[in-house]
Amino acid sequence: MTDVAGALPDGMPDWLRPVALAAASVRPEQLSGFLPPAEGGRAGAVLMLFGEGDAGPDVLLIERAHDMRSHAGQMAFPGGAVDPDDADAVSAALREAVEETGVDPAGVEVLATLPALFLPPSGFVVTPVLAWWRRPSPVRAVDPLEVASVHRVLLQHLLDPVNRLQVRHPSGYVGAAFRLGDLLVWGFTAGLLDRLLRLAGWEQPWDHAPPEDLPPELLSSASRTEVTG
Repeated sequence: MTDVAGALPDGMPDWLRPVALAAASVRPEQLSGFLPPAEGGRAGAVLMLFGEGDAGPDVLLIERAHDMRSHAGQMAFPGGAVDPDDADAVSAALREAVEETGVDPAGVEVLATLPALFLPPSGFVVTPVLAWWRRPSPVRAVDPLEVASVHRVLLQHLLDPVNRLQVRHPSGYVGAAFRLGDLLVWGFTAGLLDRLLRLAGWEQPWDHAPPEDLPPELLSSASRTEVTG
């Protein structure tokens, strides 16, 4: 079960209610095949921030810098390791989002923490933090050494069957992915989005064609071990 941050807040848009309600009862095995070990693992957190702009409902994603030691060039939720000064996973997710995108945390309302999930290659135990962007603020790549770009990805694009596919990593891993123009969302981020949108009842039928091999440019030495979903 998730830890839900109280009752659904006043003013939350109706379109977001299915996601918040799904988060209230989701089990970890519904989100990933990789569950945390009984002991060990480094604590991490990511912010799943849903908002609404002029073009419609969206979710905040970052493109990680292409020369980082891990997860290089990947699309991801803002997030990172839980530091000793962080009170909890929520504090860590918000702090990382501020450091990476410049989002104003005063406009972010946390709805729930989802079950912690395991990333075997990196050894992180990651807690996804679901939030509503009550008062959207400007965002940008604060530190180009960590973040190449920041995107408010429209949910209609994620749900469009044309943008849905499966990808195959050289290790044999096969998982959900989303093609967004020149960007590809895959791995942990795509797997979490895929499952949560399905649990919310939003998924549209799409062609589960044989998986495509990941593009060579996404298989740098820095990202070859990032295989999870």
